Amino acid sequence: MKLAILGIVAAFLWAGTCGAADWHGHLETEQLSPNLRDRGEGLPTSMFGIYIQKGQFMFYPFFEYYRNHDQEYSPNELGKSLDQDFRGEYSAYEGLIFLGYGITEWLSVEMEAAYIQAKLKPSSEDPTGLPSEIEETGIGDVEGQIRWRWAKETASRPEFFSYFETVFPTADEGSLIGTTDFEFKLGVGIVRGYSWGTMTARGAVEYDLAEDAGALGELAIEYLRRINDQWRIFAGFEGTQDEVEMIPEVQWHMHRNACLKANSAFGVTSKAADWAPEIGLLLTF
Repeated sequence: MKLAILGIVAAFLWAGTCGAADWHGHLETEQLSPNLRDRGEGLPTSMFGIYIQKGQFMFYPFFEYYRNHDQEYSPNELGKSLDQDFRGEYSAYEGLIFLGYGITEWLSVEMEAAYIQAKLKPSSEDPTGLPSEIEETGIGDVEGQIRWRWAKETASRPEFFSYFETVFPTADEGSLIGTTDFEFKLGVGIVRGYSWGTMTARGAVEYDLAEDAGALGELAIEYLRRINDQWRIFAGFEGTQDEVEMIPEVQWHMHRNACLKANSAFGVTSKAADWAPEIGLLLTF
């Protein structure tokens, strides 16, 4: 199956490059105003530094790895009765697929699904009798988003957008992976392009149906810079409350319909993952 997918991707790239020997890259945005040269005219997606055009379909298979030597957990989340926080060793391998479609210049939709293998070594101070190592493999988070642009950027005003996200239940109570009940998120963002790069700030509130509670959700500040017609760099800080990560990324637009993305998150606060690299190939149609 994996070889078949790789073969399809390779054939797609080969077919697209045939007869285009003097083609030099994807990010052909010099004709746009300076504030749009980093990103183009598309709507921001939930993928770092990626914008989607009207009528455009995106397919992004990617891989993530997580490692955290002091992962916070509570035994009652794993089927025990004790509601107390401990720190354990956590690692996971995750394969994900992202789909996006630009319905109009103002509206886009997204879906994302994950398959994950995760391990947790509980704390030696945990008295609940959990196994010395818990390992689970299966469906991870499955979520969808609707994203809306309220106002395009002008010479005197930044761009404004919002998004609504639903995470669907995929796991039973006590599972290490997946989501046990619906989760909802409502966010807003602002984008402004400058001669030295494009800045984005966004924030959200979220509601967890399992806990019947709302909270301040993800906050982020992002920087995107187009280096030339093939390369872009991204850097950002992202987190929820006391879990904050720094994320640098490089994007290689190897083809007008293909972009190789590679980034790594590094924990800034102790409750964030120590290290979480990601790599994937974004295809557009």
